[in-house]
Parts: sequence; C-alpha cells; structure tokens
Amino acid sequence: MSLLLAFDDEWPLAQALAGALGWPLAPIGRHRFPDGETRLRLPPQLPQRVAVLRGLHQPNDKLAELMLAAAGARELGARHLTLVSPYLAYMRQDMAFTPGEVVSQRHLGRALAAWFEAVVTVDPHLHRVPTMDAVVPGRRGVALTAAPLLGGFVARQVPGALLLGPDEEAAQWVGVAARAHGLDHAVCHKQRHGDHDVDVALPGADVAGRDVVLFDDVASTGRTLAAAARGVLARGAARVDAVVTHALFVGDAMAQAQAAGVRRIWSTDTVPHASNAVSVVPLLADALLSPV
Repeated sequence: MSLLLAFDDEWPLAQALAGALGWPLAPIGRHRFPDGETRLRLPPQLPQRVAVLRGLHQPNDKLAELMLAAAGARELGARHLTLVSPYLAYMRQDMAFTPGEVVSQRHLGRALAAWFEAVVTVDPHLHRVPTMDAVVPGRRGVALTAAPLLGGFVARQVPGALLLGPDEEAAQWVGVAARAHGLDHAVCHKQRHGDHDVDVALPGADVAGRDVVLFDDVASTGRTLAAAARGVLARGAARVDAVVTHALFVGDAMAQAQAAGVRRIWSTDTVPHASNAVSVVPLLADALLSPV
C-alpha cells in the first residue's frame, strides 16, 4: 500500500491527487511556536512507500519542515519516500554567474537526494543541467511538462493564436505546446538588467491583427510578460493573453502585466493562484503510478 502525505495549505490539490491515485491521504500536522520553530505530527504508523506533496514556492520555511517530515516518516516506517513538488524552488541558480555565487540548484538537489528516493516535479528550470536525475544525484528525478496541457487549453480558448515565448528559455515549452496542437509559435530575446528591469526584443513574426498568447514556465515579477505585451501590441496585435505553468506573481506582478495590456492570464495549479485554470493532477498521478 502507498500513502500520500500533505500539508494543510495544499489540501485541495492533495485531495484531488489522492483521488486520482486511489491512495489514502493523511495530513502532516503543524504547530508553530512563538519563536518560529515548528512541531510536526505524522500518522504514528506509515507504510513502506510514502509520497509527500510539497510545492516549494516561498521555500525557505517549507524546506526546514520538509527535512523534518522526511526524517520523521522514516522513523515511523517509510522505506521509500517520493517528493511530489509541483513547483521546485532554487532551480534557476544553476551556475555561478559571478565569482562567489552559491549554485543553489546543486546544493538543494543534494539535500533532496539525502531525504528522498525520488523527486517528481513539473517544468523545472533545467537549462544547463540535462535531467532531473542530475539534480538529485543517485536518486530518481522526474521532470514532467505541462506544455501540452497548456497548449490544448490555449487552442480551445484562442483558436489560431500565435504562441509567443517571451525569452529564449521558454522556447522548449512553447515549441512543444504549439506543435502538439497545430499552433504557430515564435520566441523573443530577453535582456535582464535586474529583478524588475527587463528588455524584450520581439522576433520577426508578423503579429499584426493576430491574437497572441504569451507562454512561459514561470511568472514572478510580471515584468517579462509586461514588456512582451507592450511590444506585440505596439506592432498591431489584436489581443494579448498569457499562460504560464507556475503562477508565482509576486507583489504587483499581475497588475503590471494587466496594465501593459495582457487581457487574460491563465496558469496551472502547481502554485495556488486566482489564475489557475489547468490542473496538473493527471500528470502527477500518471508519474506516481509508474515506477519511480
């Protein structure tokens, strides 16, 4: 028998995933002390195979709890632990861009490899690392993609749309989504000057009079979507929408994108957000029901 464990703040996604799997679901209880420490409580007896659902948006407190949950699960009988992390943090720092920078992806991956036998995630940032197996050395890493699901959603909502990746790193997702559903696609060139300062150069594709859907893996500050939207509208696009896998949308990010002319914004439910429109539960369930 397998069991799914989940924290209270991801309970709706956990219920949907457990239902798709046909597995029992149990909570990881939390009590936060006044000094910021957390006490966790798991079921007193666990089966040998356990999956832990934990998205790692806003990751720092969650990582401490995840470490404790994994160690506690082993003490209570789990022998094979799988982390199901729909959004996996610290993947973008995959090299030292300036001397002395800590390569966060490398060190988080090693920590997860010490805590879990397998890690399942969706559209992680793997641009200079070939596979999730390389991120979690010696363990099984599974990188799923929501691109075909999102491409199908766009094809239904905006038939004949041009899918536009706002930067080169989005090329891998926008191409898969477009080809799976017969849509045209193109990719912009992005130059980032700071966390909130982004320039986007448009491709040569003709956008005049067309419906354009910006397609990206992560929306954080919203500046990349905003810059791309302003550019295509200036070139005569009829309408601009946006679809993303991970809807982080920090601070005024949604407002920034909408002020730039983005009409509608859709996302998957890897990160809980008002824009969620496409569920990754079928992807996660298929992966967990396969050997991992």
